[in-house]
Amino acid sequence: MSTGCAKDQEPGAPASLDGAPAATPDAAPETEAASKAALAAYAGYLDAAREAEKSANPLDPALKKYLADPLLTQVRLAIRDAKEHGAMRTGTLISDPRVTDVRLDTVPATASIQDCLDGTGYRLVYTKDKSVVPGSTSGRYLATATATRYSDGRWLISTGTAHQDQPC
Repeated sequence: MSTGCAKDQEPGAPASLDGAPAATPDAAPETEAASKAALAAYAGYLDAAREAEKSANPLDPALKKYLADPLLTQVRLAIRDAKEHGAMRTGTLISDPRVTDVRLDTVPATASIQDCLDGTGYRLVYTKDKSVVPGSTSGRYLATATATRYSDGRWLISTGTAHQDQPC
């Protein structure tokens, strides 16, 4: 029978406060739930951003439902900039995200998301005549994002980067 000493546990195994190996069966469901919540926040972010871009409304209230700063401010500024230049987004952006890392032991908890975005059918067009803004077309590229769990339990997308130089 084990005495519960830390020396009796597997190297690298999490330990409880009394030095015994920590129970990990609950970790998998918690990690899975976090992954699902992070992906739901990410899908909500993409949908809200598309709607805000189509309507050229940087203050669309749906953005705050799925985004947190600094990404919220970045998205709002990009939408405002397009609007000020007489442009808006139209078409379909195809997404295929997956969670690559979940950190429930950090404060706040985070989940890393990697996505292969297909922007071939998603265009920046001039509002007045719907012609494509020169230099704004894109293809398939890697995107990364971080979902953060806030103190109220909500998962929000707090950072995001499009790696258009990295096809997928």
